[in-house]
Amino acid sequence: MRLRSLLFVPGDRPERFDKAAASGADALILDLEDSVAASAKDSARAAVAARLRAVRGDVAVFVRINPLDTDLSVADLAALHGLAPDAIVLPKAEGAVSVRLLAERLAAAGVDSPILPIATETPAAIFQLGSYAGAGVRLAGLTWGAEDLPAAIGAATSREDDGRYTPPYEMVRSLALFGAHAAGVPAIETVYPAFRDDVGLAAYARRAARDGFTGMMAIHPAQVATINAALRPTPRRSCTRARSSLPSPRSRTRARCRSMAGWWTPRISNRRARYWTGPARRHDYGRRLPMTKRCYV
Repeated sequence: MRLRSLLFVPGDRPERFDKAAASGADALILDLEDSVAASAKDSARAAVAARLRAVRGDVAVFVRINPLDTDLSVADLAALHGLAPDAIVLPKAEGAVSVRLLAERLAAAGVDSPILPIATETPAAIFQLGSYAGAGVRLAGLTWGAEDLPAAIGAATSREDDGRYTPPYEMVRSLALFGAHAAGVPAIETVYPAFRDDVGLAAYARRAARDGFTGMMAIHPAQVATINAALRPTPRRSCTRARSSLPSPRSRTRARCRSMAGWWTPRISNRRARYWTGPARRHDYGRRLPMTKRCYV
């Protein structure tokens, strides 16, 4: 399942479901938690269940339930009985214990779906980010959030005046990223709340891709195209980077890159690897050849 963009849609707004599905998002997250008022929970459950029974097309449908320590989550799972969301999004997850408990409750409800934990919304959750690797539960990915945690610890905000995260939340983001990769599941970047700030969104999504996130959550359909563009798979470079086997300056190992003109012979310096663009000949190895073009790796 490709997960570049995951778009939140309030569960009590079924008139938005089709528009959201046409936005280009790889997955919809039909929300039963924060975006739904307490008085609208029942109608939201009914609307989400109806959507899951309908023909879905190519867009995955996830459902965010309420936290496990509330009676609301019990009602959520009862409404999903026998249905098959593409994943269940678990808020306020606190490590392997939480996802195992949810897996048990899903099995009891006849729901066979992987879990996407939002893994950083409580202080205790931060110390469990490494536990997902050994959870023994199917995970659709791992994501994080920077909105609930400040409230939980009495912090004024998670961001600087220029929009950057403050140091504690940069740390949390990094730990969530590494926790996902340790578990071998997609790392999903959190939302960018300023949905009218196209420039800021593009920079934020590019940073996510640069740092190792493979997907990102969105709160508005207008954000989807920008997120997809930033997180689309990039073509392999003509000169591939072999991090684990890059030869040292003293090594006799030689790598090759294919080009239209023939084979390129790498020249290794103390600073970086360089490639000569002339055709390779056996007697050229070990000689100091002229460099007509360089390809840095």
